[in-house]
Order: sequence, then structure tokens, then C-alpha cells
Amino acid sequence: MYSAPSSRVQKAREELAGRLREIRKDAGISGRELAARCGWSESKSSRIENAKTPPSDADVTAWCRACAADEQAPDLIAANRLSADAHVQWRRLQRSGLRRLQETTGDLYRETGTFRIYVSDVIPGFLQTPGYAAALLSSIADFRGTPDDVSDAVAARMRRNEVLSNGARRFSFVMEESVLRYRLCGAETMAAQLGHLLGVMDLQNVAVGFIPFSARRAVWPMPTFTIFDDTRVHADTLDAAATLTQPGQVELYARAFERLAQGAVRGAAARSLVADAVASLA
Repeated sequence: MYSAPSSRVQKAREELAGRLREIRKDAGISGRELAARCGWSESKSSRIENAKTPPSDADVTAWCRACAADEQAPDLIAANRLSADAHVQWRRLQRSGLRRLQETTGDLYRETGTFRIYVSDVIPGFLQTPGYAAALLSSIADFRGTPDDVSDAVAARMRRNEVLSNGARRFSFVMEESVLRYRLCGAETMAAQLGHLLGVMDLQNVAVGFIPFSARRAVWPMPTFTIFDDTRVHADTLDAAATLTQPGQVELYARAFERLAQGAVRGAAARSLVADAVASLA
């Protein structure tokens, strides 16, 4: 039985259709001419432009080629592939508990060679101790009203984070100084977390930088995001985890990460910030 696409999916299709329509208009050709150049019926062009029929990757490629806009094809193809699942609702993922949410990214973590992570609010999951992770996930479960499987979720996160010890992979972290100061757990747990962070900074495959409160910024603080190699970005918000794969989107986040990294201190200066945060717990 046919079921109408959700409003979110339909909106994504309409946005893609609108971009294709603008490309055709910019090329100065009619729908009939476009169809002739692509070797399909005029009605197919109309259905695609009016979001009645989702185009295939080959359709998008042919459309752009017919309009002498080949350079726009990669972004449009990525948008087309993600139109149905660009945003995964946290509540849907968490309905069966937080453990499942930790496990959904396991394969992606194992397949990625280079990670670039920017965090402005909490210690990144990769670097969390079990105690800190338990405090954070407990607050999330309470806020969301999800099943209480925090212990299993913490264990799943620790298993997932074993990828950090794989020297073949590279990790670059840029964090706001605020992540060292926010009290999401007790002083003893936070002290242990900060001590663990100092230990991780000795790993050869891990680069850690902090943007001090006093730094002159090139860009503003942003929501958390992770770049997987040069192909995928996860950008988190309160209600959704956005998965971005369009080359233009990935490049934008890579540029943001580079700008943010320019304002970060490393080495002895970074360790000093962590030591100051530990001292403040006394």
C-alpha cells in the first residue's frame, strides 16, 4: 500500500526540486529542451521539478550536464540520497534506551581513519571516563524520559571508544575551555575525568587543543560537530543529529574546524588550563 512521505521528506524533495529548477532557468532552457537533452519525456522533467518523482543519481547527473552545471551534481546527489534520513530524531533512537544510540555509530567509528571533533559543552564522548559518562547519560535519560539503561549505555560507549587506542587512526580535538569547568558530576568524578584527559593528551595519535576564555576569536563558539575523514559530518542539536555528506557541507565544517583550531592552545598551555580546572574543584 502506498503511503505519503512525511512532511520532512517531502520538504527535502521540494528543496532539491527547487534547486534543479533554478539550474535549468539559469541555463536559459525550457523543460522541453531539458528533456530532449537528457533523452527522456517532458513529463518526467515536470514531475522532477514539481517534486512528484524523486530523481535518481543518474537523473541529477544528466540534469546538471544538460544545463552545463556539472560542478553542482555532487552536492545535489548527496542531498538526494539524504532526503529521507538527513535528520535522525534523538527521541526515536532513544525510545529503546541509550545503549542502542551508542551502538549505532560503532561501525562508522571503526571505518574512519581521521576524526576531527569540536565540542563546546561537555567532554567529548571519546575522552569520557565511565563515571563522567554515567553522570552525563543519566541527565540525558532523565531529561528525555527514556528507559534507564545507563549502565549498559556507558559500557557500550567504552567499547566504542576503544578505537581511540588504535594508533592507525588520528584524532584532533578542539574544545572550549568551558568543557573543563561545567559541573555535570561530583567533584571527585570530575577530577578523575580531568586526570584522564591529561593522560590521553600523551597519546601519539591524539591532538588536543583548548580555546581559552580569554582568546581573541576568529569565529564564534558553535554547537558540537564531528568530521569523519572528509566525507561525513555529524552536527548535534537538542532534538536531532544531523548527518551531512554533501561535499559543500563537509567543506564548510572543515573550514570552521580549521578556524576554531587556530584559536586553541596546545601542549603546556593546554595542560595548564586543565590543571587550573582541577585546582578549582578543591
